[in-house]
Parts: sequence; C-alpha cells; structure tokens
Amino acid sequence: MRDGEVFRQAIRRGGKGVQPDLVVHVGGPVEPTDVTSVGFVVSKKVGPAHDRNRVKRRLRHLMRERIDAVPTGSRVVIRALPGSAHRRAADLGPQLDQALHTASSRIRP
Repeated sequence: MRDGEVFRQAIRRGGKGVQPDLVVHVGGPVEPTDVTSVGFVVSKKVGPAHDRNRVKRRLRHLMRERIDAVPTGSRVVIRALPGSAHRRAADLGPQLDQALHTASSRIRP
C-alpha cells in the first residue's frame, strides 16, 4: 500500500490489535477479488533511518510468513512503536501473531 487514503480507510474501518511494540489494523476487503495488501508505518520516534529500515525489514519478513493468517483481500497496516527498534525478530513474531489474531477477529463490515 502506498496511498495515504488507503491507509486511513484500513485504520478507521479495520479491527485493531495492540501489543507493546506494535499496533496492527486489519481492514476487510473492499472487493471480494482484491489481493491482500500490507503497509508499514514506522515513525521517526522509532529512531534514526537505519533503525526504522531495520524494523521495516524485520516486519516485512515476519508478515510474509503470516500473510495467510488474514482474510483474503484484507488491507493490513502495521505501525511500529518506539520499542520495536530494540527487539529481535524472534521477539516481534509472537507480538505480530497476537495482534493479527485480535485485529482479524474485530473486523467491522
């Protein structure tokens, strides 16, 4: 996802799952034939550019393994919180699992 309006719609209309280092929003599919899309929000509060990029790479890798855990056609927004810069992928994985589960179960039509 690259369009700011798509991010806003997923955040406003989607279910939310909160963990200590992540917030995940899962918006339901707009069209039944849509492909699942994932976007990342990593603000400057996370740290300098190299830390933000490292967090995005870790989350992208983790999400690639979990893409089937969300309904097909969903729009997923993963927002990294400042603590995520100091976590290993092995620590972020369980948080992502829990947040995805919570957010997926709260999807509003």
